[in-house]
Amino acid sequence: MLSLKLRAILFPFQMEPRREELLHELGEMWDEIGEGEEDRRGMLQALEEECLNVYRAKVEQVRQHREQLKREIADSVAEVAAICATIGEPPATVQTACSSLQGTGSLKEDLGSIAPELTEMRRRREERRRQFSDVTERVNRIHQEMNLDGGQPRVVADSSDLTLTKLDELRAYLQHLQSEKESRARKVAELMATLHSSSLVLGMNPREIIAAHGGAHAGDHFSDAAIERLASEIERLREIKRSRMEKLQDLLASMLELWNLMDTPAEEQRRFQGVACNIAASEDEITEPNALSMDFIRSVEAEVVRLETLKECRMKDLVIKKYDELKEIRRRARLPEEDDGDAVAMFDAIDSDAERALILERLEVQISEAKDLEFSRKDVLERMDKWQAALEEESWLEEYNRNENRYNVGKGTHLVLKRAEKARALVSKMPAMAEALTAKVVAWEKERGVKFEYDGEALLDMLEEYSNARKEKEQERKRQRDQRRLQGAAPERDASPVARPPPKNIKNVTRTLSMGGSASKAAPSSRPGTPSYLKSPMSARRGGSDEGQMMASDSFE
Repeated sequence: MLSLKLRAILFPFQMEPRREELLHELGEMWDEIGEGEEDRRGMLQALEEECLNVYRAKVEQVRQHREQLKREIADSVAEVAAICATIGEPPATVQTACSSLQGTGSLKEDLGSIAPELTEMRRRREERRRQFSDVTERVNRIHQEMNLDGGQPRVVADSSDLTLTKLDELRAYLQHLQSEKESRARKVAELMATLHSSSLVLGMNPREIIAAHGGAHAGDHFSDAAIERLASEIERLREIKRSRMEKLQDLLASMLELWNLMDTPAEEQRRFQGVACNIAASEDEITEPNALSMDFIRSVEAEVVRLETLKECRMKDLVIKKYDELKEIRRRARLPEEDDGDAVAMFDAIDSDAERALILERLEVQISEAKDLEFSRKDVLERMDKWQAALEEESWLEEYNRNENRYNVGKGTHLVLKRAEKARALVSKMPAMAEALTAKVVAWEKERGVKFEYDGEALLDMLEEYSNARKEKEQERKRQRDQRRLQGAAPERDASPVARPPPKNIKNVTRTLSMGGSASKAAPSSRPGTPSYLKSPMSARRGGSDEGQMMASDSFE
């Protein structure tokens, strides 16, 4: 039987009936076996030791469990504090989590109370990590597209710093990169458009050029290297464009010259008329596709070669045409005719192929000089034409005044009287017209340093001869008036320069001008002979309209 003391040591708590039965059965077996007291005590001590070990093991287990709970609570609090520091939460969040541990009854309750805070902080940390990862990925993608830092990822997510300040900095950098990317994208688009238009103008395939110079670097569309490659390719195309423009403009200049030289019909010019306007166009003004393609330039070159060949065949006709043009310009400008010997020598040299080009070139130079001279003489020639028209009217008026039947009534008499009235008004202006013409000629000669020749004669000498003849005519009029006054003759007829009666047939009288022309050979006169300025072919215009001749002087002054 177990002693009460042993029972108290082994079972300090109230024994259950089953345990009592076991102890009683153990004592009976020991009695039956005949175990001694010492053996029984040893067995009981061993049993007591085993019970203590069981207690100790259980206590240690409970202790470890307690420590584990404490560690979990401490770790949870520390993790909450770490997450708050990582995401930049204020310390009040940690204090709130710690305050929830105070006043609780057990460790398990403390752990249960902090678990929701920890779960929420973990969720917020993962959300912040996702935001950082999204921004970082976009930044690195733009870095790769623009090939910054060699295309390597520049931004790496740092899990120890997930604060909003850091996130805002990263977002600001992303916005800067996006702005830079948009700027580069616009520049690349402009360069691509320029490359495309230049390629079309040159007759090239834009896709092939882009594939050859940009297709191998498809991942860095907006990098400095890609932009530089596009700019370099555009500059290369511009050099080609300038070279082809110079060649085409030279060909077009030759073509226009040949067209003008050979009077090419408009039907033949129509094929190249559209591109002929590009002869003076700038580089940016030529934008039509294939305007500078090699095929088109070859076609223009072939046309120039054809015109050159045609020119060689028609060179003789061209020389004759240019010579006639030169003669016509000199005739209009009242320049003296060239020596016939020079013309004969020129036409003798036409048959030589080597001389044709030189002759044609010399004729072009002479035509250009003659046109310039004609333009400089235009004002004087116009005044000279009006003055000669006035001379013809003066000649007609003198013949009219010598006709005794001029006042007879007949058909058209009123028209003749009206013309005579206008002729007298015009003749009264002739001294002023001659003076103005002389001033123009003097100014021209002073500017040019040479004499102004009119049909081979000095115009100033002709005007001086006119002035002298007019003075002699006035003196002759005065002498005749004095002679008639002495002889008691009838009053002098109005504006009649000659006192003698006209011949019976007035149509046979030689036309004279008021400056002093020659009368009929049958009636001798003391007036001077016909001056040289009356030999001008302009006197042939007398057969024209009377009204037109009179109106020519209205705008002279």
